[in-house]
Amino acid sequence: MGIGEHFEGVKQHWARNFAFLDYFKKVYGRAEPLPKWSDADVEEFIASDPVYGPQLKALRESRKFALAGALVGAAHLGGVAFKYSKAPHGVVLATGFGALTGAVVGSEVAEHWYQLYKMDKQGANLRFIYWWEDKVAGLFRFLHSPPSL
Repeated sequence: MGIGEHFEGVKQHWARNFAFLDYFKKVYGRAEPLPKWSDADVEEFIASDPVYGPQLKALRESRKFALAGALVGAAHLGGVAFKYSKAPHGVVLATGFGALTGAVVGSEVAEHWYQLYKMDKQGANLRFIYWWEDKVAGLFRFLHSPPSL
């Protein structure tokens, strides 16, 4: 095994370890960003893809758990801090920490409630990005093509 083969193996190893960067390149590393999509577009994708559609729907519904956890955590810890401390900076910090902790706990509850640990979350989001990119490209070609008579 030569040094070139060794470095090729090391390169492949780190490419596998940092494969998640491909997602960020696809989503954020564009010359022109994709246009915004609406809830109707997401629902259309969910209806059209039998594999990744239900996964994306579960991911979107799991956000409600994180939001509810953040609200409960912020209200509870902020209220306790206000009751016992009444220092404005302490109340603000406690409210922020309560929101953060509540969001994490809510996300963990959603992870088990919807069994998200069994899903390819990044794959579902990336599949939607590919679908949206194809739809926008087709719509762009349709809108900017010369009319045929």
